[in-house]
Amino acid sequence: MIKEATLEEKFGWLASLAILLFGVCGYIYTGNILMLGLPFVFLYILLVAVNWKTAYWVMLLSIPVSIDLYFSGNTLSTSAPDEPLMWGFLLLFPVLLASRRCTIERSWLRHPIVFLIALQFVWMMVAVFYSHMHLISVKFMIAKSWFLVSFFIIPVFIFREKKDFRIAFWLLLLPVLLTVCIIMVRHAALGFSFRQIEQAIGDLYFNHVDYSTIVSMIFPLALVAIPLSKGKSPVFRWTMVFIALFLLPAIYLTYARAALLAVLFAVVVGIAIRLKLTKIMMPVFYGAIALFMAFMIRDDKFMSLRPDYQHTFMHRDFSDHIIATFRGEDMSSMERLYRWIAAVRMSQDEPVKGFGPNTFYYYYKPYAVASFRTYVSRNFEHSTTHNYYLYLLVEQGWPAMIIYAIMIHVILVTAQRAYHRFKDRFYKYCLLGAAMMFGAGWVNNFFSDLIETHKVGAYFYLSIALIVILDRKSKQQEQENNEAVTPS
Repeated sequence: MIKEATLEEKFGWLASLAILLFGVCGYIYTGNILMLGLPFVFLYILLVAVNWKTAYWVMLLSIPVSIDLYFSGNTLSTSAPDEPLMWGFLLLFPVLLASRRCTIERSWLRHPIVFLIALQFVWMMVAVFYSHMHLISVKFMIAKSWFLVSFFIIPVFIFREKKDFRIAFWLLLLPVLLTVCIIMVRHAALGFSFRQIEQAIGDLYFNHVDYSTIVSMIFPLALVAIPLSKGKSPVFRWTMVFIALFLLPAIYLTYARAALLAVLFAVVVGIAIRLKLTKIMMPVFYGAIALFMAFMIRDDKFMSLRPDYQHTFMHRDFSDHIIATFRGEDMSSMERLYRWIAAVRMSQDEPVKGFGPNTFYYYYKPYAVASFRTYVSRNFEHSTTHNYYLYLLVEQGWPAMIIYAIMIHVILVTAQRAYHRFKDRFYKYCLLGAAMMFGAGWVNNFFSDLIETHKVGAYFYLSIALIVILDRKSKQQEQENNEAVTPS
C-alpha cells in the first residue's frame, strides 16, 4: 500500500519546483548561467537547516565531480560545488557548537594526532605572521581552516555507527568510479595515448597527477571491501572484486609513477599493520633518506645527477618514460631535482619561520642550480616543490617539517594499535582501509604537494579523521569488553 504524501511533503515538493522554475526563468531572462545555480544553493541551505548531516553527505559526494572555476581564461583559485560547501561548513561549525548540537569531547582533544595537527596549525599561524607575502599566506591559512573543519573535525560528529561508514564508502567510491569511466572512454578514443592523458581528463581533474592520486587513494577502499563482502550475496562480492581489478589498469593508464608506488605502499601498510611492523617503517625510511642526503651533499656529489638539457624531455610512451627515469633523462624527474635543490638552499636563509605559506613560487628561482634546468623550468602553471616535506621546510621552516614527519609515524602506529585492539571485524577492515588510503596519499605527496588541493586534501584529512575516530572507538569497545568479563 502506497503511503499518501502529507500536506507538508506536498508543499515542500511544490516549493522546490517553484524555486527551480524561478532559476530557469531567471536564466532565460538574464542569460546568466549562474541563475541556474541559485535555486540549488537555496535548496542546499534549506537542507543544512533541516538535516545538516545529510548536507555533509552531499558535500562528500560532490568532491570527485567538482571542477576548477575559470573566468576569462584565468583560474579563480577555487572549485565548485565542493569548496563553497566547505565554506558553509566552516561557518556552520561554530553555530553547531554554540547550539550544543555538537560537543567536542576531551578524549578527542587529548588524542596525539589531534594534538599534532593543532600544533601544525599553530606553527602555520606563526609562519603566516612572519611571511614575506602576508596576503597570500593569510588566504592559504583560511583555506586550510575549511579543510580541517570539514574533513578532520566535522567527521567526528558524522561517523557514529556502522551505517555511517557504509554510506561514506559508497559516496567516496561511486563518484570516483564515474569519473574514471568517463576518462577511460575518452582515453580509449585517443588510443590510450601517453601524450594525450591530459586531454582525456579534461576539466574533471586539474591534471593526471591529481587524478592518479585520487584513484590510488580510493583503490584500498575497494580492496578491503572484498573481505567485508564475505557472507553477503555473491553478486555484491564479485562486484567488489571487479571494481578493484578495474581500478588497477585505470591507475596504470594515468601514467603517473607515484600512483603506482602509492598502490604498492598501501598494500605494504596493510601488511605492516597486520604484522605489527609500523613502528619501524617511518624511522627506517627517514634514516635512509638522511643517509642518502648526507652522502649526496658531501663534496657536492648531487651535481653528478645533473641532466643533459638537450636529451631531457617528455617521452612518447610510458615504458620509455620509466626507462628515462632511471637514466636521468626524464624531464619531470629532473625538474623535481631542480626544485628540491632550490628548496634546500632556500631553507638555509629562513630555517625556522620559512618564507611563508604559499610563497615558494615567488622566491625559488634565484636559489635554483642552472645545471638542473629543464624545458619546463619556466613553470607557467606556478607549481611548487613536488615534495610535501620540502614544501613545509621552505614555507614554514624546520618545525613544520618535523611536526609533519612525526605525525606520519604517529598516524601509522595509531592505526596498527587500533586494528589489533578491535574485535569487531567490520571496524578492523574500516581501519585498514583508512590507513591504506592515508598511506597512498602520503606516497603521492612525497613526490608532489597536493594536500592543499580540494580533492586530495579532502580525502587525506578524512582518512586521518577516520583513523582517530576508529582509534577512540576501539578503546571504547575494549573497555566495554573488559567490563563485561570483570566479575561484579
